[in-house]
Amino acid sequence: MQTREEALAYGLSFPNTYQEAPFHDPNWQLVRVKGSKKAFLWTYEREGYINLNVKVDPEWRDFWRNSFEAVIPGYHQSKEHWNTIILDGSIPDKDIKRMIAESYDLVTDSPTRRIYEAVRKIPKGHVATYGRIAELAGDKRMARAVGNALHKNPDPEHIPCFRVVNAKGELSGEFAFGGAGAQEKLLKEDGIEVKDGRVDLKKYGI
Repeated sequence: MQTREEALAYGLSFPNTYQEAPFHDPNWQLVRVKGSKKAFLWTYEREGYINLNVKVDPEWRDFWRNSFEAVIPGYHQSKEHWNTIILDGSIPDKDIKRMIAESYDLVTDSPTRRIYEAVRKIPKGHVATYGRIAELAGDKRMARAVGNALHKNPDPEHIPCFRVVNAKGELSGEFAFGGAGAQEKLLKEDGIEVKDGRVDLKKYGI
């Protein structure tokens, strides 16, 4: 991703978003969320490159800055809560998209974000059901949304979705987590006993 058009198109792919040039300067094109009108993606050209300003969780702020030289403290915005992405071709598309998606989640407080936060809190050596994660995320009726969110997990290393099982303690299908037996292997490495594709919720559930 190296063009403004690509960045804006991806930003506008999220629900309830719109594009605006609020400063009467066509160099500054923003993508906002309808209703709150909060901007989560700022695009502008600076020093020969398209730059993107994205909101960032302070816990991840320095991770991104340390990972890529082309990610710097937010230009003209709070250095604590915003990063600038310089589209110089050095950052993989998947990481740019992840940073934009995280910015969107931060300004919308989306259910998906709450689901991922709940999954992060499952302690090592324990599991949670889809229903329990939905409850922890604020709405016990959205168990199906939990499954959809985990299927699109952008960061399996830090969002341990392998610790989520169904209401009977059964593991997910073979398509998940990298193939047949992968979830069971990860759970056993966590110290969790798996018998016939099932975990004892009374013993390991939260």
